[in-house]
Amino acid sequence: MDSDPLPSGDRERREAAIEWLSRIRTGAMTRADRDAFDAWLAADEANRAAFERAFALWRDLKGVSIPAVAAPSPRTRRRLAAAALAATLLLGFFADDLAILWGADFSTRVGEMRTVTLEDGSRVELNADTAVARRYSGGRRQLTLLKGEAWFHVASDPARPFVVEAAGGTTTALGTSFDIAITHGGAQVSVTEHEVVVAAAGGTAIVAEGQQLSYGPALSALVARPVDVEDEAAWRRGYLIFHDKPLGDVLAAIERHFHGRVLVLTPSIRARKVSGLFQASEPLESIRAIEASLGLRAAYVGNYLIILWG
Repeated sequence: MDSDPLPSGDRERREAAIEWLSRIRTGAMTRADRDAFDAWLAADEANRAAFERAFALWRDLKGVSIPAVAAPSPRTRRRLAAAALAATLLLGFFADDLAILWGADFSTRVGEMRTVTLEDGSRVELNADTAVARRYSGGRRQLTLLKGEAWFHVASDPARPFVVEAAGGTTTALGTSFDIAITHGGAQVSVTEHEVVVAAAGGTAIVAEGQQLSYGPALSALVARPVDVEDEAAWRRGYLIFHDKPLGDVLAAIERHFHGRVLVLTPSIRARKVSGLFQASEPLESIRAIEASLGLRAAYVGNYLIILWG
């Protein structure tokens, strides 16, 4: 069995990377601190990777300072706004990640995919940047999709229901295989074999093989619709296929493979529809293609922060 628990050292490295980055940028580094930092980097290649990931989100702002002035000029205000935005993105990136991973039993990083076999023989395939918590008991097999997307192949056990919680709803397997993705507005369930029961928003619905159902705060009715489930699960083969998908959901899928962040300044463009086939391993090319096809405007801060507006 591959339970693949999240190493506690992974969380500690991220926190240490942020602390070292903060001390370096403020200039509060003594010779002894520098020696300690070098030793920390040399101790484990994972330490260096964690620091490089943190530094990548900051490196384009090396010339930005925050002067102590009573009435900053327009140019200074723009720099302050840029620094504040970058700080918010960085802190949000790590804080949210740490909070979610703290409760996960298995997870994947950005761009990484993994298969986990549970103790009952069920199999879970995790898309990139995904986290899952497991709570098995004598009478119930329960998982929680904390973020990302996963495909579940359920081992038969009539005495113990197999239930997946995600985005405020539950999906109960009826001897089945299915995919669940956390979307911008809730969750999306696609069934590749047999059927499931989805309970959300105070109602329930059966989703059969070859159907998909979305639920969330903005969707009052649970309505299953036909869908090409092979396209929906194409990420398992390294591809992302979209048919008239909202841009917000498309960006969420692409960001699982992108070592950076996409900031949408015009909320209304999130509803614009996207169709296309993209390689999961080439997120930047995918975003540029979508930008061109929808006629959007974009600003690229290195390759780690992309700002889109319409």
